[in-house]
Amino acid sequence: MTILRPRQKRFVERSLSALKEHGNTLAVASTGFGKTICLSAVTQQHLKRVSNNTRACVLAHRDELVNQNRDKFAAMAPNLSTSLVNAQEKSWAARVTFAMVPTLSREANLALMPPLDLLVIDEAHHAVASTYRAVINRALALNPQTAVFGLTATPLRGDAQGLRPVFSNVADQVSIGEIIRDGHLVPPRTFVIDVGVQGELKEAKRTNADFDMNAVEAILDQGIINEAVVSHWQDKAFDRKTIVFCATVKHANNVCEAFVSAGIKAAVIDGDMAKSDRQALIQDFDQGDLQVLLNCFVLTEGFDSQPVSCVVLLRPSSQKSTFMQCVGRGLRTVDPALYPGIVKTDCMVLDFGISSLLHGSLETDVDLDSKGYTSDQKKPDKDCPECGATVPSRTQECPLCGFEWGQEEPDVERTLGNFVMSEVDLLAQSAFLWTDIFGDEAALLATGFSAWAGIFFLNGQWYGLGGGRDLATRLLAVGARTVCLASANDWLHGHETEDAAQKSKRWLKQPATPAQLNYLPSQYRNDYSLTRYHASCLLAFKFNKKDIQKYVFGASKRCGNRAA
Repeated sequence: MTILRPRQKRFVERSLSALKEHGNTLAVASTGFGKTICLSAVTQQHLKRVSNNTRACVLAHRDELVNQNRDKFAAMAPNLSTSLVNAQEKSWAARVTFAMVPTLSREANLALMPPLDLLVIDEAHHAVASTYRAVINRALALNPQTAVFGLTATPLRGDAQGLRPVFSNVADQVSIGEIIRDGHLVPPRTFVIDVGVQGELKEAKRTNADFDMNAVEAILDQGIINEAVVSHWQDKAFDRKTIVFCATVKHANNVCEAFVSAGIKAAVIDGDMAKSDRQALIQDFDQGDLQVLLNCFVLTEGFDSQPVSCVVLLRPSSQKSTFMQCVGRGLRTVDPALYPGIVKTDCMVLDFGISSLLHGSLETDVDLDSKGYTSDQKKPDKDCPECGATVPSRTQECPLCGFEWGQEEPDVERTLGNFVMSEVDLLAQSAFLWTDIFGDEAALLATGFSAWAGIFFLNGQWYGLGGGRDLATRLLAVGARTVCLASANDWLHGHETEDAAQKSKRWLKQPATPAQLNYLPSQYRNDYSLTRYHASCLLAFKFNKKDIQKYVFGASKRCGNRAA
């Protein structure tokens, strides 16, 4: 069973509290936070609070999301039965049903839906679409007390429709800055590059949803500009896996030709390609030699390739959500077990449009100094003057209607410097007690009942490792201290129990046992301050020292100066 991280636990608590108070709520969390785990925890705990005969339904708009949600839920709540409603199966036999909206929203399938106590909407920015509204209305007709819970990373829709018709309040909002600071995403470095057309782009024709991309193509798709894009990329990001967002497919093909002419292995992926061809192209990009992947509206949602460490914006976005989705494709951390030898410490964003100028860079859009709310604090909130929604007080843009609380126009230079952030004390936030093995903070280790995890510093680089009883030692992360500590902490959360995670437990502070001292070097036998837990960490290091050295030294040799 997965243990929630402290910030995830507060997220779940606030969501449950808002559901109890309002009967509905929207929770917002950026890429990398673990929304699916939180979705599972809210569903499990809400059903437990109501009664043993309650039912829930979890909605998603794609098969992949439906299956992913069901798998994560099974890990979080193995004692609750699940069933599926999709093109192949239509079963409501279990306590929790995972349903694909295009299938469930059909009248014949809605007629089979039983009364629900909880309706969960993943990617909840879709909730005002007609198919979703059909499901919501049917659920409320069958049981007016059905609680409606929505989660999304991008609450503001491209068509400017608000989510107020479905949600009356926002339970919590987790910014990208919080997730970067906690080590679960890498920071972006943003460069705004003017190739002489910013004035034209600002005046370009717009539709109700966004800029007119044919008009954008006419401005940006010029041979001299395409060559300049490649030249700037070679200067700043020549060794990085890169995705490029273009205005149109024609634009993407022409820019791709410029990359190929410069000797760069590049390709275009578009929505008209056969699914097998798209998958093969993504596989070559993710694991092979393909370095640059260009697209038009294909990779903004549902695409994740951890090695991506450069995002090129060759189209403006009038909607901040689209801008954030594009940049978010490059912020994932790298699992060294899947991508050996790749080190990723940041993501470079090359903006040849005006998105950063319109919305402010990610650096100025998030509150990096906020430490979040402690669990014993009352969550401050405020009411939106436009739609009346209750939202967290830090919110600058209402997730339900888009109202902005008077943010000043950002003063963005042509080139934006490094992402400025202060490191949070992750050791203090961790649910586990971390021990400094050598007293120099170069090796930190924590243990539970079944698993251990540690971070180790060598030659200017941090390495995160995990192992345990019946668990092979594994390299978890390479790079920044925050990223390695976050991955090590997550390893413990995935293999330990809530009881093991209580670092304030009294037994942790008891003196080391004689049996422990027998296995430790003689100098520890006269150390009367040595606790049972500290001794346990020292022994975990001793018994796994060969594996730790093998993985750290091996990764150091493989990685060298190679970066994603």
